[in-house]
Amino acid sequence: MPHVLLIEDDASVRDGMELVLRRHGYDVDAAGTGEEALALLDAPVGRRIELAVLDLMLPGMNGFEVCRRIRARSTLPVIMLTARGDDLDIVQGLEAGADDYVVKPVTAPVLEARIRAALRRAEPAARGDREDHAGLVLDRAGLTVAKHGAPIALPPTELRLLLELSASPGRVFSREQLLSSVWEHDFLGDSRIVDAAIGRLRSKIEDVPARPRYVQTVRGFGYRFGPL
Repeated sequence: MPHVLLIEDDASVRDGMELVLRRHGYDVDAAGTGEEALALLDAPVGRRIELAVLDLMLPGMNGFEVCRRIRARSTLPVIMLTARGDDLDIVQGLEAGADDYVVKPVTAPVLEARIRAALRRAEPAARGDREDHAGLVLDRAGLTVAKHGAPIALPPTELRLLLELSASPGRVFSREQLLSSVWEHDFLGDSRIVDAAIGRLRSKIEDVPARPRYVQTVRGFGYRFGPL
């Protein structure tokens, strides 16, 4: 039974979402504040939590800071909830490390589908062994990444993105293709999700993120994996 941490300050919304998730077979811990959520992650229960659903508009410590603190300590998948499709909120949330987002009010099928997709991204891949791409070593079976011998910790979404791109070096992937294959979005969704994840990935694997060697932009088309 997947274990989800739900962080939502509105008690009625939180209770309703918790009920829906439990009906879909999830074990749920709920928190009304960011501070409470971080305390749960530090407690023994935190070792069992597999995903966080995080509202951005929280009292006290806001959702952006909570997301940054989660990302600083773990690779836990994070789906953020925003009350508006506000560009600034979405971009800030993605840059803080969120893997995906949904705009409230969200229907139960949409939220549950996003959770299932995020959990699948955290599952082991079933292909291949170690690959050395000019010093960037990918272990597809072990789901590890290292650069010149130093391990790099990547959240599941960034790892899946890297594995997808590197599976076909030189091939150009559109944002829509990556949304479908990595995030499992079955519509022409928001390309900002892809761009934000690419930016976070580059910050971890590139020597100079502004001049990427491994994950290259093909203007007007999308992205491809080098290395140059």
